[in-house]
Amino acid sequence: MALVVKAFFSMKFSEQFENRFVRMLAHYPTKRSVLVPTLLYAQDETGYLSPEVIHEIAERLELTDLEVENVISYYSMLTKTPRGKYNVQVCTNIACLVRGGEELLDHCKHKLGIRNKGTTADGMFSLEEVECIGACSWAPAVQVNYDFHENLTTERMDEVLDEYRAKN
Repeated sequence: MALVVKAFFSMKFSEQFENRFVRMLAHYPTKRSVLVPTLLYAQDETGYLSPEVIHEIAERLELTDLEVENVISYYSMLTKTPRGKYNVQVCTNIACLVRGGEELLDHCKHKLGIRNKGTTADGMFSLEEVECIGACSWAPAVQVNYDFHENLTTERMDEVLDEYRAKN
C-alpha cells in the first residue's frame, strides 16, 4: 500500500516514511491529527522542513501550506532551516541553569565555534538553547537529536561531542 501512496504524491520519501504515514492515517481519527508526527518524521528524513516538504504534507493531509507553517512556527522542535546532522539542545531552564546549563551552553558555543541556532561550517552540529527537555532531576542536561545526556560537566560535554564527531 505504501507504493500506492508514494506513486500518488510528488515528494519522494523513503519507504520507511511512507509505511509510517500509511499506518498513522489508519490509527488517528482525522488526517489533521497526523500532522505533527508526520512533520517530525519528514524533518528527520530531510533535515528540515523545506517549502516542498511543507507543500507535500499539506496536500496529503488536505491542509493549506499556511496551516502547516502555523504548526511549524508553534513547535520549537520543528524547523524550516537546515540544521546540522547532530542538533545539540542545551537546556537552560531553572534546574539546569542552577547546575551549570548556561556555562555548558557557552562552552558548546566556544567548542563548536557557533552561536545559538547556528550550524558548524561542516554541517555536523547545530546548537540550540532550549527552555526544557524534561530532565530536571539529572541537570544539567543536553539532548542531541533524540539522545539525552545528563549530569554533564564541560569535560563530559567535550566527550559527548567527540563521540558524535567520531561516528562519521
